[in-house]
Amino acid sequence: MRLPSALQLLSAGALLHGALATPTSHPTLDDDDGKEDDTPLPLVIWHGLGDTFNSEGMQQVAALAESIHPGTFVYTISLAEQDPNADRSATFMGNVTAQLESVCAALAGHPILSTAPAVDAIGFSQGGQFLRGYIERCNAPRVRTLVTFGSQHNGIVEFKTCGDRDYLCRGAMALLRFNTWSSFVQSRLVPAQYYRDPSPDSYHSYLENSNFLADINNEREQKSEVYRKNIAGLTNFVMYMFEDDTTVIPRQTAWFHEVNDTRVIPLRERTMYKEDWLGLRALDKKGGLHFRSITGDHMQIPMQVLNDTMVEFFGPRRSRAETPSDLLVDEL
Repeated sequence: MRLPSALQLLSAGALLHGALATPTSHPTLDDDDGKEDDTPLPLVIWHGLGDTFNSEGMQQVAALAESIHPGTFVYTISLAEQDPNADRSATFMGNVTAQLESVCAALAGHPILSTAPAVDAIGFSQGGQFLRGYIERCNAPRVRTLVTFGSQHNGIVEFKTCGDRDYLCRGAMALLRFNTWSSFVQSRLVPAQYYRDPSPDSYHSYLENSNFLADINNEREQKSEVYRKNIAGLTNFVMYMFEDDTTVIPRQTAWFHEVNDTRVIPLRERTMYKEDWLGLRALDKKGGLHFRSITGDHMQIPMQVLNDTMVEFFGPRRSRAETPSDLLVDEL
């Protein structure tokens, strides 16, 4: 299969059906018996807003993974089984917490994924923070390496601009702007559930009413130790930011940076990192937190970047991704 030089993907998201597993902490891969195994770990992919599980872009990513590491089992998340239209609709309309419950159940019950020693994961745009939520709340099967492209880890302060004829998108965004913090919107409109305005007036409403992001970012007063341990237990967490992103605002959210007006506070200077609410500091200390950037707009991913990422971080259980040769932390 011949792949183009770059992928043009939409902002990410997705769903399935089932029940949320009780959050538990899982051992790291280093706790295993250390047996050599040349079989590549399975790869789980979560696509973005307006995309579908079977789109050309998702098929290209799956094909690339299999060509780089032959024998890779690829699972692309769908929130509507085999219905691409319903899957796309679910990226705009739905309760993210309920969607994540169904994904947790589907992965835990999958005959291949549930028996693997671990899986790797790629999340495109909103699919990235949803996969992070999966790791924090479920992580069974557990994730070795998480790679996210343009994901809204620290939320967004503006909503997506829709095409003139994309009536599903336009209807959803109109409702989002009407009353972002109402229980109706927070339980039904996907992008509203990762909206986050750090200004004092809006931040309080976010903490009180956010259906998803405030919880998985462990920002509320009562912190989850399970969330922290599960993120710290990753081998690698690779975060790509698009330097010219005009879809995700602010673009620095892809690196967990705080942007308040014109001031940008890097993750390592934030309280959430210093107090290690999410285990990011612990992961960083062992060399597993990676900040990377791509020149281009949202989801303009050069094929070479995908190729190099898969070579470096995916593949067999005891690969370089499992035991990095150095513990240097990437420069921001």
